[in-house]
Amino acid sequence: MAARRRTSFKLGVSGLGERQEIASGLFINTFYRGCTPGFVVTDEGLILIDTPLIPKQAKDWREQIESAAPGLPILYVFNTDHHRGHALGNQYFLPATVIAHERAYKEMSGYTENFKERVYNSFKREPEIQEQLTEIEIILPDVTFTDCARLQYGGREIQLIYAGGHTPATSIAWLPEEKIAFVGDILWVDQHPYMAQADSLEWIDALRKIRSLGAERLVPGHGPVCGPDDTLKVEEYILFKRQRVRDYYREGKTKNEAKSGLVGEMLELFPVPLERKAKIESQIKSGINRVYREIQREEELSGAVPRNGALQPPAVDVEQAHEPQAEANMIPIPVAVEANQ
Repeated sequence: MAARRRTSFKLGVSGLGERQEIASGLFINTFYRGCTPGFVVTDEGLILIDTPLIPKQAKDWREQIESAAPGLPILYVFNTDHHRGHALGNQYFLPATVIAHERAYKEMSGYTENFKERVYNSFKREPEIQEQLTEIEIILPDVTFTDCARLQYGGREIQLIYAGGHTPATSIAWLPEEKIAFVGDILWVDQHPYMAQADSLEWIDALRKIRSLGAERLVPGHGPVCGPDDTLKVEEYILFKRQRVRDYYREGKTKNEAKSGLVGEMLELFPVPLERKAKIESQIKSGINRVYREIQREEELSGAVPRNGALQPPAVDVEQAHEPQAEANMIPIPVAVEANQ
């Protein structure tokens, strides 16, 4: 089957798009909703990174995979995260073995019928998508890892490395020979990152960890293939949010006051399509909620005390005290994967 033709559609909404070969036997598709899935061709079979959220797109992706590598089995599906945009399409790639971080298994184990209903209802303004989501099946990871794991098949090596930051389960796939890393939602290119479940300092460390890999190209969770320097924009975004939230907190402002005052500032940092403005504003607010709680804990631990309705800053600023880990400690040595019992 030939590669799919590109049709007219809104980017990442309902279109299919064409697979893109970014290196020999490495394919991605940047046109799907929720993430940028990829797959690696080895002599023994295929290894997938993430799966599309929308059933029509997931089925199309399987067709494109089988067209690119006819006759080869799908060995593994690696989910870089537990979020629906990365893992809800797993059901369309069975009987592959699903692998993810152990925290992803824990999170996905809690996906009840109520979760499925929320996913369905989230597309109430897009009935053509909603009608596809009536038979959601949650496919949990069959195999989990804690810090890292190594897959070696058909002359290919793929290292699965825990990174955290975006969520407690976020992990990356690193191909050292090809110098390409699939970094999931740690990296959003020219887009506001989703931070509702984030640890912002851990996220900064994850970005620095990615830059220490020696990668030449990165496949982000959202956006086009890029280089390691593109992680700097996300780091600047997070540092800016942390500092401005800290400013509000030290002025004695509440979390709601911080959200009201900062959304406009944050909106200016990345492009915002008019049709997505309300959604992105909500996304920014959820991130401010998360960071405000972090800053509150940090300030309390630092010994800052109220004065005239505001807070005195601590003697040592947390931002200055947070230094990147030594490079030698950045990338753990891959170990054997651990199967769930």
